Amino acid sequence: MSLLKTIDTNPTLAPRESGPLPERLISGNPAFKTWAQDVARGETVHSGVWEATPGETRSIKGETFEFCHILSGLLEITPEGGEPVVYKAGDSFVMKPGFVGVWKTIETVRKIYVTVS
Repeated sequence: MSLLKTIDTNPTLAPRESGPLPERLISGNPAFKTWAQDVARGETVHSGVWEATPGETRSIKGETFEFCHILSGLLEITPEGGEPVVYKAGDSFVMKPGFVGVWKTIETVRKIYVTVS
């Protein structure tokens, strides 16, 4: 097994399709696609590509740390009690454990993600 993993930003494998949990949906009808590409450290580290169509959901990280790099699209994240932050292609950010806020996909977003739980 190689210790170097390249993330394919345009994967040809079929994605896992899903949507937000009903209790997290705020507005719209967002659809999610996930192309999981690697798992490590006893299933605690995951990486791949994720895509979401427009809509607004509640983001709750719990004990999970997530790094995101936006490949395309436009989104706005509003931390609970904070000001909205807009991210677009080329931007990167981290949501730390305990993060709670609103994720608003304005234009379909595709991102590379790395989660650690």
